[in-house]
Amino acid sequence: MSFSSEIKQELNKNSNLTNKKMVEYELMGYLISGNIDFIGKNNIKFSTESEYNINRFSKLLSNLNILDHEIDIQGKIFTISFGKEDLLSRIDNNIENGIIKEDLGNFDEANKKALVRGAFLGGGSVNNPENKYHLEIVFTLRENAKYIADILKEYKIECKILDKN
Repeated sequence: MSFSSEIKQELNKNSNLTNKKMVEYELMGYLISGNIDFIGKNNIKFSTESEYNINRFSKLLSNLNILDHEIDIQGKIFTISFGKEDLLSRIDNNIENGIIKEDLGNFDEANKKALVRGAFLGGGSVNNPENKYHLEIVFTLRENAKYIADILKEYKIECKILDKN
């Protein structure tokens, strides 16, 4: 198991799902990651190689009473599909055209951490610290990468935003 997989597994075990607002922010983190596909007008699909991660995503959806979702396995890839309207009705005030629009000063530390956790679980990796830490999160939009970078800077975590082509 890779170091990133171990970290993601640990996050899945230790994160509390009782706070609905934190669950919404964690799902927003997943939504802005590079592993989300919008299928047509009405469906969203999240893909991962991690069984722990797909189960976490399913629990987040269920926690918000989004029960109509389907998990599929093809080879090593797990996917979960669900209705776009079901989720967007829950987080519509915080995200517009795929971009987080909420002012960072408007939400508390726990929700910021939930958002970063969701982004990392959705599209992140980290190298083993025996060499040197290297955290990477893939986002669909640069604006969201900057938003997460601003949160990380609050915790004295410096980062760069790189465009991959």
